[in-house]
Amino acid sequence: MPSPNQEDRPPGVPIDTLILHYTDMESGAAAIERLRDPAAKVSAHYVVEEDGGVFRLVPEARRAAHAGISHWRGNTGLNARSIGIEVVNPGHSCGYRPFPALQMAALADLCLEILSRHPIPARNVVAHSDVAPDRKRDPGELFDWRGLASIGVGLWPEGVEGGDLSAVPGGLVRAAELLRRIGYPVDPARPDVALVAFQRHWRQEEWGGRADAGTLARLEAVAALAEADGVVAEPAEKG
Repeated sequence: MPSPNQEDRPPGVPIDTLILHYTDMESGAAAIERLRDPAAKVSAHYVVEEDGGVFRLVPEARRAAHAGISHWRGNTGLNARSIGIEVVNPGHSCGYRPFPALQMAALADLCLEILSRHPIPARNVVAHSDVAPDRKRDPGELFDWRGLASIGVGLWPEGVEGGDLSAVPGGLVRAAELLRRIGYPVDPARPDVALVAFQRHWRQEEWGGRADAGTLARLEAVAALAEADGVVAEPAEKG
């Protein structure tokens, strides 16, 4: 299902980021139609339907228009260096709901295939809300990041309890420091905006933007994982 909304990637820029979105529309068909509309000027490399169907709209070697104004780990304009996957879900605008198991299984297979082709570190498998926390909230707090991480897609701090709602003096200042270490763009005047994005991804029990003890525990753990992750080895040649 090719989209006309694509172009050459800039020379010399690696493909080192995988960004997951939700479609935030009433149906997958409507989302694909928009992603293929020249007037919309938006696209993604893939769309994963709720029944597990996978559609390719833009070849991985080409630049798709999916992330918009975006920042992660010091890089900006992430369309140039990323692959974008739209996961069909009505989103917070149209009746947000859990992602079906069949859909998540198809997404997991697709992500593993992509990671086999490109040296994308686990710390760069991120949500649209991670790279644009001031304007995006997808794929949201119902998305199974933990399940993906269990098969090697992204990071998850196993064994770190996040349910402690106790207040921590100076917690928001410490949270801002940890968010920057993980890779978030943090607005000094509103660090809670990036904190909500973090919580939707890694602390889904409570994502109200409070820097409580549970959030700080998860922040510390994810920051340590991200710093230890580094750049992965080049994929082995097939055959």
